[in-house]
Amino acid sequence: MSSKLAGARAPGVRIGTTLATALALALLAGCGKSEADAGAPAATAAAADGSINPENWPQVEWPLQADAEVEQKIDALMASMTVEEKVGQIIQGDIASITPDDVRKYRLGSILAGGSSDPGGKYNARPEEWLKLADAFWEASMDTSGGGKAIPVIWGIDAMHGQSNVVGATLFPHNVGLGATRNVELQRRIGEITAIETRTTGMEWTFAPTVAVPQDVRWGRAYEGYSENPELVAQFARAMVEGLQGKAGAPDFLDDRHVMVSVKHFLGDGGTSKGRDQGDNLASEAELRDIHAAGYVTAINAGAQAVMASFNSYHGTKLHGHKPLLTDVLKGRFNFNGFVVGDWNGHGQVKGCSNDNCPATFAAGLDMAMAPDSWKGMYESTLAAVKDGILPMERLDDAVRRILRVKFLMGLFDKPKPSQRALGGKFELLGAAEHREVARQAVRESLVLLKNQGGLLPLSPKQRILVAGDGADNMAKQAGGWTLTWQGSGTTRADFPNADTIWDGLQRAVKAAGGSAELAVDGKYKAKPDVAVVVFGEEPYAEFQGDIANLLYKPGNDADLELIKRLKADGIPVVAVFLTGRPLWMNREINAADAFVVAWLPGSEGAGVADVLLRKPDGSVNHDFKGKLSFSWPAQAAEGNVRSPDYKALFPFGHGLTYADKGDLDPLPEDSGIDGLHAAPGVYFANAMLAPGLAMRVENAQNHTAQITTVPAGLHDDSIRVTAVDHERQEDSRRLAWSGTTPATVSVYAEPAVDLSRETNGDLLLVLTLRPDQVPAAGNVDLSAGQGRPVALREALAKLPAGQWTTLGVPLKCLAHAGADVSALDVLARLHSDAATTLSISRVAIGAVSEAEHIVDCPRGE
Repeated sequence: MSSKLAGARAPGVRIGTTLATALALALLAGCGKSEADAGAPAATAAAADGSINPENWPQVEWPLQADAEVEQKIDALMASMTVEEKVGQIIQGDIASITPDDVRKYRLGSILAGGSSDPGGKYNARPEEWLKLADAFWEASMDTSGGGKAIPVIWGIDAMHGQSNVVGATLFPHNVGLGATRNVELQRRIGEITAIETRTTGMEWTFAPTVAVPQDVRWGRAYEGYSENPELVAQFARAMVEGLQGKAGAPDFLDDRHVMVSVKHFLGDGGTSKGRDQGDNLASEAELRDIHAAGYVTAINAGAQAVMASFNSYHGTKLHGHKPLLTDVLKGRFNFNGFVVGDWNGHGQVKGCSNDNCPATFAAGLDMAMAPDSWKGMYESTLAAVKDGILPMERLDDAVRRILRVKFLMGLFDKPKPSQRALGGKFELLGAAEHREVARQAVRESLVLLKNQGGLLPLSPKQRILVAGDGADNMAKQAGGWTLTWQGSGTTRADFPNADTIWDGLQRAVKAAGGSAELAVDGKYKAKPDVAVVVFGEEPYAEFQGDIANLLYKPGNDADLELIKRLKADGIPVVAVFLTGRPLWMNREINAADAFVVAWLPGSEGAGVADVLLRKPDGSVNHDFKGKLSFSWPAQAAEGNVRSPDYKALFPFGHGLTYADKGDLDPLPEDSGIDGLHAAPGVYFANAMLAPGLAMRVENAQNHTAQITTVPAGLHDDSIRVTAVDHERQEDSRRLAWSGTTPATVSVYAEPAVDLSRETNGDLLLVLTLRPDQVPAAGNVDLSAGQGRPVALREALAKLPAGQWTTLGVPLKCLAHAGADVSALDVLARLHSDAATTLSISRVAIGAVSEAEHIVDCPRGE
């Protein structure tokens, strides 16, 4: 990084071995490499067997001195606590599955609001509703009228790029963009603002920062990482922890203007095979330590109060059950004195465990189980394990002590309810002008310029400027996942009152300078412009929903490329602004455009884009490009792992043009390295096509079958017919017609079988975009998957608007409860009817709750 850091060694890292010395210097000083060199893959370490040798890991200095007074308070409280109360402290439930009365009865120590959990089940609940619920849970935890100790509950939430769960909050760029700024002090300020806005709605704890070091951007969480480079991640990790919590030892540390953190996900989530979320990390111990642990060294040295265990495995062992890493390394060598919290039912993936029962996770070192919808079962089974001696009292006491210590350090025992604390209810701070200006600065500094042919940029705002593309006036696309909803989808423009789209910013600046701006998403302008700005990119996604098989951009959909080419064909220079959570293979789009700008996922302040693209009215440069790639940009789409010998970078780590640079670019090769058809992940049928590896078959009660490859088609007895029908384009859908003369099914088969266990744990749906043309008044219409029992659909279909296209979601948990083995589904969907029924289907895909207008009610016993 900067010359000031070269050769420097951060305070607080004690070195015990020569190897650890090299590690500390590599993490904190870049080993004297240039920025471009620092991002290059190191030589692959020798094959490893997954063993962990704690003595080879660095010792980290915990920055907080033991407080005798606090420890005495903990001793006194624990001496009076029952086993039931102690177990309650180590269980965390989600607000969608737990009530204040539950906390009052079971004395749970913590609650969370998951990505799709909101007060009243409303994704756009008002700030007042969040704060009212925070008060209710606090009051329940402090109510001793029915017995029990008054121990304040702590509320955790994914405030990952601002308090992004609440309408009106400031939304900062996701970490992938912040890493491109290289501005560590700006990151610290972002942490401070996030803490302030989070406190206004009553929460004391954010599940951030993510300090993964993504090595393969096929991973759906890659945008949560600052960089592929461990040194950069280590610097940003420290700054974000200090911004959110305050500096350890300072008077304002963990006060009412700060929140505690959960540094996540420990360990190796950014290095799983093929970038598969919740997958297996097969790196050597040295790589795990030197690359993936980098952010934890600095975060723990900064006083991070919680670390979140990861979903992934290390050489086949799930981290939620990995004692050598959770206990021997994290709590031992790293001297971590906070507590370890789990991820969403992550304990249930440990061998021999279920979501409801897992003493092994606590034995391995977990201190608090995130049991969102399984909290009651976990409470009961853990209590039984302690009473039976399966889980030693010593381990329980250690976990409880760690949790209580944090609560005392935050002063929660002496605080009033959340609404009466320093910032409670000060909703004017949500999206405050000062906060938005910091976010706007972050947008400006995160933009990376890859091409500027003929010096097209910066643009004169006095021109006639066309703004096109489906990302131009689209807050959801601009903000990405973890924004009001888990996947960032299903929102409206009205949900972002304190925000500017990119179009808003451009229009305002152009108008102020005397130019003219026209918005035409499809590029069909009213008057020919002097220049076009085309804003496009990835649709919002989170976690495994964003996993991709390769680095192709929107495989099978060239609409954005066609838009750029059409404008170019009209003689209009084009500036391409790409919204994305990761580098993707974009050679064709880069070739087609005159200028290519990577805007990442900028958040609420789209006007920051206009600040850089447009000159001042007097013609001078307003803001230059400062962003540098924090991830190398791929030359081909086939390989996404930067450590693979097959990976080739088109633009290296640290690349990024300024206006002083010659921005001309020779035509790039347009061979992606990928052959055959490809579909977007989780989409099984769309645009009249099945995803590769899938087949559609029809079958009747007499076991007569036929595979559907072309339409019209069906069975000889006309029990079922499949024909083409129009939805958004000509013959892009299929009309399924059952005669009712004999039962029949239409099924989508997968070869090989598909594993949807992650999606099922994540409360996702099988979403059908359909039109109910004829729904029978009696008989059976149902859906099943794998070898599971059928789930009734007739009543749900009958409630849909007849003859109108809509979306119907069937929870994957419903299919699992019906007996489908979601870890190996050979039949992804089987529609069956024994009565005259006609349904038109245009799309079948896995989606979030926000993507379905109607959801089938499936009782657990279905």
